[in-house]
Amino acid sequence: MNFCPNCGGRLQRKRIDNVERYLCEQPECGFVNWDNPVPVVAAIVKYNDKILLAQNAIWPEGRYSFITGYLERNERPEQAVLREVKEELGLEAELEKFIGHFIFTDKNQLLIVFSVTAQGLITLNEELNDYKLYSDQEILDYMFAYPKFAQSIIKKYLLI
Repeated sequence: MNFCPNCGGRLQRKRIDNVERYLCEQPECGFVNWDNPVPVVAAIVKYNDKILLAQNAIWPEGRYSFITGYLERNERPEQAVLREVKEELGLEAELEKFIGHFIFTDKNQLLIVFSVTAQGLITLNEELNDYKLYSDQEILDYMFAYPKFAQSIIKKYLLI
């Protein structure tokens, strides 16, 4: 961002609370871009006793990951993760457990991760190209795009 979304003034960098931030140069405006992380839900989907990973339509060939989505206004994370599984896979899901929250610094996101058990016939929406199923052992060997980050989630899920 180069310009203030409130008044259109130029943004400048300034240290606030010991962090470099962008703020509006117009003294009467007061806009500060706090750059807070975006809340995202993620589902470790258990389907037919395997872990399902999906390929986003805009990702390179061979790249698969968890089902994820943005938390909507006034939505509880537990509702959001079930909604995302339904929207993206066409599956009815049931919450198993809360795995944890993880800071994904590369995209400035706070991932709120749950495991779910899903059933039904998989019907991928337009966001997804493909899916694969992995055993617990196979998922430990899968090379995610962000291996340390994703493996920390998987290991917590498997209690390793």
